Amino acid sequence: MPDRPRGEGQARRHNFREAMHYSKAEGGGAVCLLCPRGCSIGPGGTGACLARRNIDGALYSLNYGKISSINLDPIEKKPLRRFYPGAMILSAGSFGCNFTCPFCQNHSISRSVPQTRAMPPQELVRLALASRVDGNVGIAYTYNEPIIWYEHVLETAGRAYAEGLKNVLVTNGYIEPEPLRELLPFVAAMNVDLKGDRTFYSGVCGGVDQGAVMRTIQAAHAAGCHVEVTHLLVTGHNDSPAAVDSIARQIASVSRDIPLHLSRFFPRYHMQDAPPTGAAFMRDAVAIAKSSLEYVYPGNI
Repeated sequence: MPDRPRGEGQARRHNFREAMHYSKAEGGGAVCLLCPRGCSIGPGGTGACLARRNIDGALYSLNYGKISSINLDPIEKKPLRRFYPGAMILSAGSFGCNFTCPFCQNHSISRSVPQTRAMPPQELVRLALASRVDGNVGIAYTYNEPIIWYEHVLETAGRAYAEGLKNVLVTNGYIEPEPLRELLPFVAAMNVDLKGDRTFYSGVCGGVDQGAVMRTIQAAHAAGCHVEVTHLLVTGHNDSPAAVDSIARQIASVSRDIPLHLSRFFPRYHMQDAPPTGAAFMRDAVAIAKSSLEYVYPGNI
């Protein structure tokens, strides 16, 4: 019997899962087609998200079935205010992110590879079902970016959906249309982090295209998914009245009924020198956003 290819053997030893949504390239390269970054990854290399690696010309998910954080949370912590209020939801995350935000509050799992525990999709669904006695309505894929955990999230969401559980994504929304279309039928609700205007995304978040995030919000809403949006007011960057008004208007262009969570900034990660968002401005920001949107909630105060 011929030996297995070295890459396949390495993937099996580490329980890596071959990635979806990529193409092979010349010279053993691979191009990731999961998010708009479109990372071109040479043999042995890893994408910008830290969670997708080229092993002998094939792309593998490094975080499939690997849990870094899990907890039963009030659904309002996601935050979701108009989706099963008062319920609990099993929250789970892995590692990796396709953004490089300098103010990330979960940088220990988004920008590094932490200690994890193995939990395949069927086990996560069993745990969610067992938590129904505690008021659990489903699974929230959160803590790190769930899009980067795509293969695990897609399989788990399908299993959870079949069991009548609600799937929730807490996400930056930076995903290509095809994988989003594949995932959306299983997703009941989504909180999308809309961080700022195009300049903020390209200059602060690591070369990201804001238009792709808005495209996700539009597609999810059109598909009948319950959508809420979070906007963190980062001191000195996106915390002007004009910036808040612009964000609210962009969301209202999709629907005035999409709830907006305006979140107060506190120094984190590489952004330790900026002061917290002023309490007075938080009140002003809510009033500004309410001129365009029906539901606006202050958060992290």
